[in-house]
Amino acid sequence: MEQLFEGLLNDHLGFVVWAAVAFLILLFLLAKFAWNPIMSAIADRERSIEDALLKAEAAKEEMARLTNENEQLLKEARAERDLILREARHLKDQIVNEAKTVANVEGARMIEQARLEINSLKAIAMADVKNQVATLSIEIAEKILRKQFADQHAQDELVADLLKEVKIK
Repeated sequence: MEQLFEGLLNDHLGFVVWAAVAFLILLFLLAKFAWNPIMSAIADRERSIEDALLKAEAAKEEMARLTNENEQLLKEARAERDLILREARHLKDQIVNEAKTVANVEGARMIEQARLEINSLKAIAMADVKNQVATLSIEIAEKILRKQFADQHAQDELVADLLKEVKIK
């Protein structure tokens, strides 16, 4: 056996054997005490990476859903805005048309009222002028008749002239 140990301790083969024994002991110790914690740490890391990837994928899907939702809300908001603008334009046009109609009706009523008032004032003025003309005519006729009837000869001539005119017509 001594030879066996001598062969093991020589430079070449002995060194390899002792290195292999030391390696196996180290491997046994690592397997016994360090392998499970290292493997569990690696497994934990893999699980946390997978969870992070799943959460990232879920967040990506949620972002896509929210983006679609936002786009839909934006479309609805634009459609509602367009509808409100159309209704506002329609309402504005309706109010303008009603105002024009009311203004035309009111203007026509005012013009008719002014025309009636003018005709009424004109009739009053004409009646006043006729009354003044009639009064003046009566006064003139009265003065003429007094002057004519003051002279008997002039009265006879007037009656003769009037009779001639009556026969002619």
